[in-house]
Amino acid sequence: MKPNLITTLTAGLVASTAATATTLPAATQPPQRPNVVIFLTDDQSWADTSVFGSPDMPTPNMKRLAQNGMTFNRAYVASPSCAPSRAALLTGLWPARNGAMFNHQYPERAAKKWPDYFKELGYEVVAIGKVAHYAQVQRYDFDHSSHFTYHQDICIDEAIKWLSARKSAKPLCFMVGTNWPHVPWPKEGILDPAKVHLPPMLVDTPETRNAWSRYAAAIANADRDLGKVYDATRKILGEDTFFLFTADHGAQFPFHKWNCYNGGLRTPLIVSWPGHVAKNTRTDALVSWIDILPTALEVTGATPPPVAVKKGAIDGRSFLPVLRGETTAHRDTIHATHSGDGRMNEYPIRAAIEGRYKYIRNLAPGAEFHSHVDMAENSNAYWPSWPQKAKTDAKASATVARYFHRPAEELYDIEADPYDLNNLVNDPASAAILASLRVKVDAWMESIGDKGLPTEREFKQAKFQADQQQNAKKQNTKKQDGRKQDGKKKNAKKKNAKKQNDN
Repeated sequence: MKPNLITTLTAGLVASTAATATTLPAATQPPQRPNVVIFLTDDQSWADTSVFGSPDMPTPNMKRLAQNGMTFNRAYVASPSCAPSRAALLTGLWPARNGAMFNHQYPERAAKKWPDYFKELGYEVVAIGKVAHYAQVQRYDFDHSSHFTYHQDICIDEAIKWLSARKSAKPLCFMVGTNWPHVPWPKEGILDPAKVHLPPMLVDTPETRNAWSRYAAAIANADRDLGKVYDATRKILGEDTFFLFTADHGAQFPFHKWNCYNGGLRTPLIVSWPGHVAKNTRTDALVSWIDILPTALEVTGATPPPVAVKKGAIDGRSFLPVLRGETTAHRDTIHATHSGDGRMNEYPIRAAIEGRYKYIRNLAPGAEFHSHVDMAENSNAYWPSWPQKAKTDAKASATVARYFHRPAEELYDIEADPYDLNNLVNDPASAAILASLRVKVDAWMESIGDKGLPTEREFKQAKFQADQQQNAKKQNTKKQDGRKQDGKKKNAKKKNAKKQNDN
């Protein structure tokens, strides 16, 4: 991306200031920018940690981090699938504005990204593990990125090894992503399936209980990885390190990932920064994943980009004042979108959370909802038990029907109904908040150029074209590799023939 005039002038000014600063007395030296560590788990719903009271998910390291910092009770991702969620994190822009609405889509090259901001501040910017969507991380221009392939679970130990060997004197922005608790979950669970506490939106079958036990084992792995990175960064980088833990969206269960219910959008978020963030505190401030980038920038002492729908601006807002205890509020409204993979998990949704209410607009309510949960072979052995139980159990039948068939609009009191079970759309007492949230979603969509289904089709076509180009590139690479192998074989034959003639 070419720098604009302002960026160029700013870079020149920073370079000039840095050169001058070396001659200043020690008393006038600018303070050292703090190291920043971002730790991400993969497919972890907000409730699935002992920090939020889960009786099934003992997470001692998440709890330890919470005791050393601030826990956000109302944090939400911008989209409940991997690539759009992570692109929103790494750009500070809503999916429709950064170019990645569908899963596996990469944000537009023109969009300024996390490493660009931190490099301008003199940071070394590193991503190890699943930070962006797998190999997409290579296109973000980190100073170093590695161990980003599917379930490359050595990534955590390799991240610590890299950090231990680091020699740079620059401040560090260190982003580490574990693959846990993303499927495939461990084959053996850690809980007695008969004693697990299933969320009320799941159909209670022995198969589901066994899956929940295996998911708990995956959560334990994620917690272990968090503890390793937390301890290593404190030991190597020092206590004055900004450490943020969160998850990209919910677990791969029905009504979680690929959905705009709490199980999909609401995420754990905990921040520790000794001397700046009070220990063992909680906040009800409403925050979005697009707010993490500007918050991290402000932590470094930089001024975050302006919030506006224009070039050079972002959608995220820094919640550093909340962390410092200067305010208890942040956003009035959170928005979110879901599109799909372009071939799987496709069900276009827009959502808004405000106060105690969540509004969901299903853009294609006439279509059946499907996802990897019910479509992908062997990925979820528990799913066949749901329609089987639905044949004889009225509650299971209603749950399965609700999974496949969604109304045009949904409204939930998420304070009284955190699992999004009681749709209030037809409740006369909720008519005013329903009307208000309809208007706000309309206005938000208009402000970011989101035309609903036409925008979905536009992004899907862009993804299709990008996939075609990528496939063509792979085929071309295979052909070139094949030619090279053929050339090597021919050369080998010539050498062997020559040796035989010489003999």
